[in-house]
Amino acid sequence: MNVDFHSHTTASDGALSPMDLLLRAKERGVDLMAITDHDTVDGYRSVCDRWQDSSLRLIAGVELSCLWSRRLIHVVGINIGIDNPELQAGLEFLQQARLERARLIGEKLARLGFEGGYAYAAQLAGKGQIGRPHFAKFLVEHGHVSSEAEAFKRYLGAGKIGDVKSSWPEMARVIQWITASGGVAVLAHPLHYKMTATKLRALLTDFKAQGGGAVEVVSGKQAKDRTQYLAQLAEQFELMASKGSDFHRPGMPWNELGQAGELPGNCQPIWALFQ
Repeated sequence: MNVDFHSHTTASDGALSPMDLLLRAKERGVDLMAITDHDTVDGYRSVCDRWQDSSLRLIAGVELSCLWSRRLIHVVGINIGIDNPELQAGLEFLQQARLERARLIGEKLARLGFEGGYAYAAQLAGKGQIGRPHFAKFLVEHGHVSSEAEAFKRYLGAGKIGDVKSSWPEMARVIQWITASGGVAVLAHPLHYKMTATKLRALLTDFKAQGGGAVEVVSGKQAKDRTQYLAQLAEQFELMASKGSDFHRPGMPWNELGQAGELPGNCQPIWALFQ
């Protein structure tokens, strides 16, 4: 079964509308999929009743921002109840946190002489959420950097001036929101945080103790040794395994829909819970 439990639409920082995302996923042979926009279920909500193609089953999902040990961590919620009051309150909290973060990023960039960043990012985001990719486009379009990659490297990436974390809730809270809605909390792309092995094990220990249920063993196209390492950690911590492309836009073959590798045989797939 071709499963993709990590993808984004224009409801957050993706380039495709929710319906276009589903059509692209179908073209690429995805059988079971979750739309996991950052801190919103608006993308999923807009298509969940309109998608009638039985060849691709759609699962409710979300990717929530949070802090662990003062680090920004992402936790994916799979098979969530989107109308659960506790989850809805959490999403409202995160929407305000994102808005506050965007304003702070705009202020910080303005102090460097890059005026107008917030207004540009807000206009670009439209009805969707304002994210760092919108500020990256602002920096490129106004000639402050030559590429979005340079924008993140110099101003928006981890540890840079645009890396604002103070508004996010602690990891335990977002796990609670997910589990209260009936969903499974999945630690997203664990190797993206560039932690030492000791630190990652500490994160997994807390994640499991706080109610986390699975780890993303495969995130996009990745080397086999990385997959095996994460599979071993999932087994050791008695966590189920998930996988996804982390698709944001076409033209990124390493994050293309349905192209994530298979889970190793020692993994317990999270989708076994929903079949």
